[in-house]
Amino acid sequence: MSSSEQKRKLVGPWRSVQVALWLIGLGVLALTGKWWPGILFLIALSLLLEALLRRFAPHAFEESPEELREERQASEAVPPPTTPVATGQPIPAPEHRLELLPSECPKCGGPIRGVEVNWTGSQSADCPYCGANLPMQGA
Repeated sequence: MSSSEQKRKLVGPWRSVQVALWLIGLGVLALTGKWWPGILFLIALSLLLEALLRRFAPHAFEESPEELREERQASEAVPPPTTPVATGQPIPAPEHRLELLPSECPKCGGPIRGVEVNWTGSQSADCPYCGANLPMQGA
């Protein structure tokens, strides 16, 4: 296989045969407890099956051009960065002022994070651990 040629994958029922070989093989290894060198034999059987399929059933590795195109598009697709649309209106200030939260709860000592607290108002929050109202710093 050349470096420019991609490795073709098993398709259709041939993929099921390969999966069944692995599942049965792993089941036998689990029952017997002979993981070493059993896993090496399982890998060798899998490679032998693939070589036999390449020799006697080359159609087992063909993929339709449509499937290849979809896979290529899925791997290359990157969502475009989103930018806010300029509407001429000022950006509103955040509703919750995280900088006013204490670093830990005065009642239970739990760490306070802005995403975890239970906000009860724009400048009022409860501890997520004990439910105590948190005093805002500098409010």
